[in-house]
Order: sequence, then structure tokens, then C-alpha cells
Amino acid sequence: MSIETGLKGKVVIVTGAAAGIGRATARRFAQEGARVAAWDVSADKGDALLRELESNGGEGFFQSVNVADPAAVTAATAAVAARWGRIDVLVNNAGIVRDAQLVKVKDGAVVSTMTDEAWDAVINVNLKGVFVATRAVVPHMIAGGGGVVLSASSVVGLYGNFGQTNYAATKGGLITMTRTWARELGRFKIRVNAVAPGFIATEMVASMPEKVIDAMVSHTPIGRMGKPEDIANAYVWLASDAAAFVHGAVISVDGGIVLGT
Repeated sequence: MSIETGLKGKVVIVTGAAAGIGRATARRFAQEGARVAAWDVSADKGDALLRELESNGGEGFFQSVNVADPAAVTAATAAVAARWGRIDVLVNNAGIVRDAQLVKVKDGAVVSTMTDEAWDAVINVNLKGVFVATRAVVPHMIAGGGGVVLSASSVVGLYGNFGQTNYAATKGGLITMTRTWARELGRFKIRVNAVAPGFIATEMVASMPEKVIDAMVSHTPIGRMGKPEDIANAYVWLASDAAAFVHGAVISVDGGIVLGT
């Protein structure tokens, strides 16, 4: 039995859409016939991304957007609404890492700490960026009679991770933001959910040392790293009519990593 997603013709914004999970997500929505506004700071990847979306059956619109910049987000949101008349789905995918131990000690001496710059950079994109984008988009969803807001949390936001104080804080924060917005926005027929990916084979992960990647796989009972498409499929399902009663949820897509830790 096939599942009718109801996404054909819907207007979807995907942040951080130029690579990895974001690109796979934008492509997957295009395959469902959605009109996809792809936001990313990497403007040089826009043309190639648009060709990819159109070749997959969707209509694309690329915008160079820094999600941590409220003015830029407000302008980009208005442009999407002006182009297509509505906004139905927001996927808050944009995120960065700046890993470091809170305090690193060697031979009894402190050799480094997580810097203010590393903390601020991750908070600004991963947490403030989601707040800014959602705040800008929700009024359009209310005017249109409803919508879906999806955000990228992480298993790190559920369980923490060595060397990722800043990243884990943002991903944990997104969980409570999601549940708060579910309480506030449900009455407007806006569903709000989050996805918590495990270890996913993105370009960023591919650059890590082989021993680190092997360790990730060893903690994943299903025996492999996830693919960006695994997360994209979760987003599409959550945005679809098939998930019409799923609200305020955090869906782990992690190959069972909780069982393997």
C-alpha cells in the first residue's frame, strides 16, 4: 500500500539546504512535487541545487540566507510568500559544529578551554537560527490555515557527547523549543516536531579520522551509519498527511544507537 503524502504543490523551506541532510531533504520534498525554497549561506551551490530539485520533479527557489540574521530571514521569508502565496512547511536543518572540551587538561595542567567564539557561533546558528526562522515563518502559516515546523535535534541533544558542550546544548534546546511550540501553535493547526539523527554519513563526517567513524558504527546496533536520505524520509513523513496526529514529538532516527551505548 502506498502512502499519499499530500505534499504536491506545498511550499517548503529547507534551511542549510546546500549539502548533506539538507540537500537530501530538499531533493526528497521535490520528489513529492513540492515547491522548495532552499536556504543556505553557500551561495555558490545554488544553481546546481536548483537543477537537482527541478530534475527530481519539484520547483525550486534558492536564497542565500544566514539564519542567525533576523533581517535576512525576514526578507527571505517575505520573498517566498510573495513568490508562492503561502508557506506550508519549514525544515530547520541548518547547523554547525565547533567542537572542543569545556576544559582540556594534560599532565595536570589546563591546556585549552572551549572559547566564547566557539560557543557563540554554534548557539547563534543552531539555536537562535531556528528561533529566528520559525518566528518569521509561523505568521504566514497562521494566515494560511496551518502548517508544519520540523527541526533538526540530535541524539547528542538527548544524551550528550564528549567535546560538544555547545552543540549538545543547542540540540537539547531544540527539543524543549519544539515541545513549547507544540503547546502554543497546535490551536492554529501548525504541527511541530523534531528529528534526532544519530551518526549520519555526511561530508562533514567523511572528513573525520577512520577510527572515529569506526567507533560510531560500533555503537550503532544496525551496523552502519545513517544516510542523509534516512533523515530526509523522516522529514517528509512528518510533514505528510500520514503524520497528521504526530505533534510535539522527537523522532530518533539513529539505527538504535541508544541500545549500543
